[in-house]
Amino acid sequence: MSVITDNGEVAALCKRLAQAEYITVDTEFMRERTYWSQLCLIQLAGPDEAAAIDPLAPGIDLSPVLDLMANEKVLKVFHAARQDLEIFHHMTGAVPHPVFDTQVAAMVCGFGDQVSYEILARKLAGASIDKDSRFTDWARRPLTDKQVTYALADVTHLRKAYEKIRAMLENNGRAAWIEEEMAVLASPATYLTEAGDAWQRIKIKGRKPRIMAVLRELAAWREETAQKRDVPRQRVVKDDALAQIAIQQPASPEDLERVRLVPHGFSRSEDGKAIVDAVKRGLAVPKEELPPVEYGTGKPENQAPAALVDLLKVLVRARCEAEGIAPRLVANMAEVERFASGDEDPDNPLRHGWRYDLFGRDAERLKRGALALAPVGDNLKLIEI
Repeated sequence: MSVITDNGEVAALCKRLAQAEYITVDTEFMRERTYWSQLCLIQLAGPDEAAAIDPLAPGIDLSPVLDLMANEKVLKVFHAARQDLEIFHHMTGAVPHPVFDTQVAAMVCGFGDQVSYEILARKLAGASIDKDSRFTDWARRPLTDKQVTYALADVTHLRKAYEKIRAMLENNGRAAWIEEEMAVLASPATYLTEAGDAWQRIKIKGRKPRIMAVLRELAAWREETAQKRDVPRQRVVKDDALAQIAIQQPASPEDLERVRLVPHGFSRSEDGKAIVDAVKRGLAVPKEELPPVEYGTGKPENQAPAALVDLLKVLVRARCEAEGIAPRLVANMAEVERFASGDEDPDNPLRHGWRYDLFGRDAERLKRGALALAPVGDNLKLIEI
């Protein structure tokens, strides 16, 4: 089975697909050795055809594909779309639009949290996916027929899965429930990596404001360096080493050399000097600009009682089980904690729209003592007080 490597064939395929109401899309990529995903294959399918395009072919012109992704008249259907959309955003600065993610939609149709494509294809399209090619090195050429067949299965069976999920949404009236999620996926802001926020992904003990300020500077430097070199951030400096540096706060390359997880000789490199400079910037942050919460030294003033947070988590689960919707789509831990604390932030999604109807209204009544939860058989029942 061949992969398209000819520019004329790419343009002709995209011209035909531009006439379709919707197309299904998937990509294969590699990211083990780079910061940015290396696009290795693009799979597209319309009502009557499916094809794979080789973005690594010499002289390949992908502009017809990118024009198709930007075509507002054609719905682009993905499964677990975020990484695919990130690739297109990195290529063009824009996100394909409009989009539909069958994994997200499946969450409001009784398929649970983050259902896999294999399960969705089996249940909705009656298809069995051969997983032997899952760990293919997609950058290696030539690709075998088996590998291409596997790749195309990601868009061919997706057509039927999408049509059945769309019908389910029309029947259960929940199409509006996923509109917010689709808007997030289609927003360029979703794919912008802010170096100043990178520190929040790093686990560290002793989360005092000054330590966190140093970690913030270190993580921002590492993020920018990884992007510039297009290498994984862990290849620049590992997370646990950054955490140790933030805690020990070396003032010189000699001090950095004494940090246990820093490789021998690293302190004498340009990166070593940059790390010491980052530590100095963190130590120079004015007190009023430090991270506001001193973790581990007491609760923030507006932190809700743990028992109330746990009770609201049970309510989320009970309401989602009753409605056949994945809890992850309704609320995350931070949103529940903010709600429990009495935070009136209107941006909290639990305070408006379908999430308020499903959970927020009952949560307010539970907090006031006007509602209780009680086990009835295998389920939890809401009881008026």
